[in-house]
Amino acid sequence: MYTSYIGNKFLKIYREKNNLPDDYTARQFFDKELFPLFFDNEEHLMHVGNSPFFQKPTKKAVEEHGSKANAQLFNLHSKVTESVPSGAIFVGYGAENREATSSGQITSMSFDFGDNEIYASWIGQALAIGVSGGLSIQIDENEILWTLHEGWKNYRKYLSQTPNLKDKQIETWNGHWLRHAFSEYFHANNPLAEFDPKPEKVLGKLAIPTVDWIKVIFALSRQYPNQTITAYVYSLSQTNTTLGFINLQLPKVRNLIRLKGELYTLPKERQNHKNFEQMYSTFYNLKNAFKLGVIGLKALEPKNLRAFMPLTTAKYAQGKDYIFSDPNIKEKKHETVEDFEVRRQKAMDKYKGEVINFQIFKTWIRAMLNNKKQLNTLAIDVAQALIDFEEKSKNSETGRGKSTQSRLSEDVKSSTTLKLFIENLTALMKIHNEGAITFKKVKDAVIVLPSDLFPLFITLIRFEYQYKKSI
Repeated sequence: MYTSYIGNKFLKIYREKNNLPDDYTARQFFDKELFPLFFDNEEHLMHVGNSPFFQKPTKKAVEEHGSKANAQLFNLHSKVTESVPSGAIFVGYGAENREATSSGQITSMSFDFGDNEIYASWIGQALAIGVSGGLSIQIDENEILWTLHEGWKNYRKYLSQTPNLKDKQIETWNGHWLRHAFSEYFHANNPLAEFDPKPEKVLGKLAIPTVDWIKVIFALSRQYPNQTITAYVYSLSQTNTTLGFINLQLPKVRNLIRLKGELYTLPKERQNHKNFEQMYSTFYNLKNAFKLGVIGLKALEPKNLRAFMPLTTAKYAQGKDYIFSDPNIKEKKHETVEDFEVRRQKAMDKYKGEVINFQIFKTWIRAMLNNKKQLNTLAIDVAQALIDFEEKSKNSETGRGKSTQSRLSEDVKSSTTLKLFIENLTALMKIHNEGAITFKKVKDAVIVLPSDLFPLFITLIRFEYQYKKSI
């Protein structure tokens, strides 16, 4: 099981850092390090279904071993020694019998699992990174494993300092911790400074929500900006699920963040990377992103972008215009100064969120188009040409009221294919001579554009158009 592999990998790191002999076992680590921190407390840090730590020991066993936790530990050791391996003691393993929900992992082949493999699986699962969708990620990188281990004691501290907080969320904690530990705001001497996993109320208790998978990918790209690393993705529940191994193309992910910094440099536009990353969410959940075969730029497609792509150019495309709300609200009659200020701040926050989301959409499209400055310049020029044409038509006697002319600009922005785009530009050029040079340049540029990128270029024109109309 991969949990055992990760556990043993970490154990090797641990021995090296602490100058321990090679025969220092997974059971020794479990007894001396994992058990005291994770289970020797009413609030456990990890949940393993149907394990001895999930079951209540008898009153006699508690008296015999001195505490509930010690009795549970004794039961675990006994089962490891005497029982057939199952998911209750071997984390990530299959069911004990064919009637159980994870019986699909049962095999007639005989494997001789030693005790060390079983205890190592507990260590490995304690190093799993939980993300949205109920999935866990394991990454075979020394620095990541050690960083997650360092976060364990901080989880115990955070749990003890946060009243009414749900326990047994080590995988969820690991996701938030890795993101925090690999951020530019992390302070090694004060590790919990500026750390807030934002617990939410669930069934009367606070619970740490699982972090969005893209936030973990962003954190990894900051730590490994020039490296592609491999991740193992799975889920342990009533029925275990294995997605398998996938490459994380972190240089491409990091280039997206770098591009954002290059594109938005004016004071009125600039938003720091922290806000950009916090607001970034993806069209694909991790399970669907996995189907792409690799986690690269395509997997990072922003959520809701397709709402603004021309109809039929992609699944769920809606052809909407990206409209900015007006942050400059006016006072209402009989409104108090305090109420107006609250309303004004909400309007400003909404507008800022729209700006950041707009930046996310445009940055990803630019990245997908290989940040070709020519294409971006052409998109800006076409957007301006369309606006100029609309103004000319509105102000001229011959243009006013003509439905054909009023539709031409919208037709260009709604083109679903390269053929239609060129036809619409040609029709527009016959009326709007001033845009002829721009339209010729853009036709020459897009005719060699891969067909799957053409809808993104049209969407970029739509965004540039809306931005120009809003300023």
